[in-house]
Amino acid sequence: MNLSLLETFTRLIANTGPISMAHYMAESNARYYSSRDPFGTAGDFITAPEISQMFGELIGLWLADMWIRAGRPEPIHYVELGPGRGTLARDALGAARRYGLSPRVHFVETSTALKALQLELHRDAIWHADLSTLPTDGPLLIVANEFLDALPVRQLVRMAEGWRERMVGLADGRLIPVAGSAPMEAAVPADRRNAPEGTIVETSPACAAVMYEVAGRLAAQEGAALFIDYGHALPRFGSSLQAVREHRKVDVFAAPGEADLTAHVDFSALAPIALSRGVRWLGTVEQGRWLRALGIEARADALAAYAPDHAEAIHAARERLTGEGQMGVLFKVMGFAGPRWPDGAGFASPA
Repeated sequence: MNLSLLETFTRLIANTGPISMAHYMAESNARYYSSRDPFGTAGDFITAPEISQMFGELIGLWLADMWIRAGRPEPIHYVELGPGRGTLARDALGAARRYGLSPRVHFVETSTALKALQLELHRDAIWHADLSTLPTDGPLLIVANEFLDALPVRQLVRMAEGWRERMVGLADGRLIPVAGSAPMEAAVPADRRNAPEGTIVETSPACAAVMYEVAGRLAAQEGAALFIDYGHALPRFGSSLQAVREHRKVDVFAAPGEADLTAHVDFSALAPIALSRGVRWLGTVEQGRWLRALGIEARADALAAYAPDHAEAIHAARERLTGEGQMGVLFKVMGFAGPRWPDGAGFASPA
């Protein structure tokens, strides 16, 4: 039987009881990303690399600068987590090559549909299902743009009787959020346990696991990493889970597997994990500030002068990437480097 995921979840919950929010999000996004190209105006959302080549170019220049100041080690590997259509890698690697950086290319990707698109731009790339098979013979230059936000989150809610896990249950045939029955105090960060009734805390063991493994690689092999995503630099309460379809927010529970489910990244929880493995946290800054520090305004002016007929679109793209009311503040850039690698441009010294 070819059941929709909604039908599958409905039967599962009816027969065995509520499932965790993390289970729901993981299964939904696995189905969603395996079956389509979600990017661009014809898809469900547009990411920064699709807005302008400037985004990928500046990332490539940042990586080249780090590599040069680290002494130009070889072999060197470019690793992208969730590379989308391969657009960011195309622009970043093109800019990096102008300064002598031509790394081996590795993509961590599980979607067959997206692999086919990536292959059109990167025929020499090596694909990996996860980080465990990445090479160990040289430093890694790791880029993850809008990757962490799609990893499953766990939600915990403060009830009158204590903390409980927020689950997905059924009411009148519809999927709805419900509170589980098992006490969950141990899963709530100690500094948040006294929050008032009704408070929701989000955590992401999946994000923590990725950060732990990336940091371990950098500590052992050297290199640098950039994580770029929307989220918050300080801890927050509340549910940030959302669904996007055809560029509009839709009901999170209406059509699992047919919409992109994401949650805000808690960057404040990730830096300590990386630091615990001995890597250097370069900082977490707003995307707009980081791109301006790397020279996006000068790059936009140069592109506009070269193609004056497109000047308005070029400057509109720059504003979309850096503007306070657009991606410039909500999106953050978090950087890490191996113990013996240099500081990275665009980051103030972390507190």
